[in-house]
Amino acid sequence: MSDPSLPEPSEPSAHGRHAGASTTPTTPTTPASTTSAYGTPPASAPSKIRILLADDHALVRRGVRLILDREPDLEVVAEAGDGAEAIDMARAHEADLAVLDIAMPRLTGLQAARELAALKPGLRILMLTMHDNEQYLFQALKSGACGYVLKSVADRDLVAACRAAMRDEPFLYPGAVTALIRNYLDRVRHGEETSDHILTPREEEVLKLVAEGHSSKEIAEILFISIKTVQRHRANLLQKLGLRDRLELTRYAIRAGLIEP
Repeated sequence: MSDPSLPEPSEPSAHGRHAGASTTPTTPTTPASTTSAYGTPPASAPSKIRILLADDHALVRRGVRLILDREPDLEVVAEAGDGAEAIDMARAHEADLAVLDIAMPRLTGLQAARELAALKPGLRILMLTMHDNEQYLFQALKSGACGYVLKSVADRDLVAACRAAMRDEPFLYPGAVTALIRNYLDRVRHGEETSDHILTPREEEVLKLVAEGHSSKEIAEILFISIKTVQRHRANLLQKLGLRDRLELTRYAIRAGLIEP
């Protein structure tokens, strides 16, 4: 069960502040001279971020709502007491972001996140939990959450996490970042295949040449293979990497360090 002892909102310390954009939001609810401790919302935001909040403790929801509603660009538009009700509320209300507790009756936050990701692909999802737990963290990310915030520091981190989610940026507390790095290093030590090694050496050669702008005929001549073989490699690259065209292949090649931007 979730922790009903969420701290009442308080002013964050200097080291916990997160920078935002420098302009006042389009629809402020506070005077123009007032600046949020978390920074003002992005200038491009056309309206408030509409939030669906789900937690099975009313006291926790009240504390979280106070944290969110005091920000000029955030607004809680619906509340739910469990995961199943959160899904119902998502159907009934237009929300941009869902903030879900993990341990809830009927459907957990993790189960609800999976349902919501399928039901509303554009809905961003944050997990707000008392559990500093690697297993929950990885399950949350697999379920479609773009952020993981601890209730113990919600008054410091939650607002920044909401804004990061709407910028399509992940938000993880420091311990979560450490867990992700440790998990990656463990997989490397155990010889598990990573995304950097899913391509064969020949596919990497073809990818590099494609990204450099060579035609299939030119690639065939450079690698001494047939045009049909080049086309087969290219099709395999698109399928393996889940990409659609030459432009996306080029972007992948840049990220993989095969060519310079």
